[in-house]
Amino acid sequence: MVGELERRYPPSWAEEWDRVGLVLGEPSAPVRRVLLVVDVVPETVAEAIAAGADMIVAHHPLLLRGVSSVAPTTFKGRIVHQLIKADVALYVAHTNADVADPGVSDALAARFGLTGLRPLHRPAPGSPAHGAGRGIGRIGELPEPMTLAELTRHAAAVLPVTAWGVRAAGDPRRMVRTLAVSGGSGDSFLADATAAGVDAFLTADLRHHPAGEHLAAGGPALLDAAHWATERPWLDDVAALLRESPGVETLVSDRDTDPWTVHAAPPAADEKEPRQ
Repeated sequence: MVGELERRYPPSWAEEWDRVGLVLGEPSAPVRRVLLVVDVVPETVAEAIAAGADMIVAHHPLLLRGVSSVAPTTFKGRIVHQLIKADVALYVAHTNADVADPGVSDALAARFGLTGLRPLHRPAPGSPAHGAGRGIGRIGELPEPMTLAELTRHAAAVLPVTAWGVRAAGDPRRMVRTLAVSGGSGDSFLADATAAGVDAFLTADLRHHPAGEHLAAGGPALLDAAHWATERPWLDDVAALLRESPGVETLVSDRDTDPWTVHAAPPAADEKEPRQ
């Protein structure tokens, strides 16, 4: 199982700061049932245990930063103890899955039917991840042009539902033909979207000042979705990959682990005139 994951998402492709690979579990232990999750949190751990999973494959690392204790009195320590007691292994594919081809952003692009895909941000020449088709984010053509307002509504319909939903920045009447997408936090790739000449860029975790300055400089329109929603589509691809192994059953968690749980739109928000 680990070998199959590492053939598709080699750990050497991960960023230096990242922590990927096998976190818990005996490498030689048989794996018959796998739960795919974005986040390793108490709710998804409980889901794995209830389902009788032998392994969790997660996108976000549980132990990204150094810890001095995994005592059960700590948040992460409790999770580690629960997984060990239940004999559930944990494997993480993070930035190595982001840069892969196909990877996280390919699954996101598929939700929009994008064609002619190419990377938004390519790895540096000489880096382990450098290669044809690999890179962070994807750029492609929409099946049909849409206004930014139409695309925002379409994004909310095709992405997993969250309280956050999808918000957009730019002229609602702007026509969008070429779209860049990047699963997860993407405001460090605003300059790449501008350089690529796309009409709009969809990602997550966009911040006030970088977004405002980007638009003021004439950059493409922006769509900001929930972090979890932009990465959840990839789980289906990993599930399909692992199902190719004989005797392996895969389950995909649809538990929304986005921290934002309440959204209130102003009255008649869709009827507001765009700002000049």
